[in-house]
Amino acid sequence: METEKIIAELNFKAVRSSGPGGQNVNKVSSKVVLTFDLNTSQALNEEEKVLIATKLATKLTSENLLILNCDEDRSQLKNKTIVTKRFLDLIEKALIVPKKRKATKIPKAVVEKRLKDKSVVSEIKENRKKPEI
Repeated sequence: METEKIIAELNFKAVRSSGPGGQNVNKVSSKVVLTFDLNTSQALNEEEKVLIATKLATKLTSENLLILNCDEDRSQLKNKTIVTKRFLDLIEKALIVPKKRKATKIPKAVVEKRLKDKSVVSEIKENRKKPEI
C-alpha cells in the first residue's frame, strides 16, 4: 500500500457542521467529508481492492465509494488530518490477511488420561451399589 498515492486520490469537501456551536457553526464550514472511490483507485491492485471491498462492505456505498466525516474540531485543517488518519487506519486494518487456523491435535496421553479417569469414576459409582445376592 502506497500511502502517498492513496492520499492523492482522496476527495475532500468542507461542509457546515451541524449541532450546537452558535455563530461559528452557522458561518464556518469546518466539517470535512472524505470520499474515496475504490473502483478507480490506481494505488491499489485488484487483490487489495477485493480484500477492502469484502472487509469494508458495510461502509461502502453501492458505487464502492467510502465516505468518512469528521466534525470533531472547530478547525477545518485539524478535521482534515483526523479524517485522513482515520481513513488510513481503516484501509490498513482492511488489508491485513488473517492467518489460517491450524487444527490442534489432542495428545495421546491426554486422551488416555481422560479415559482412565472416566473408568475410575465409573468403578467408584459401581462400588456404591448394593451387592447382588
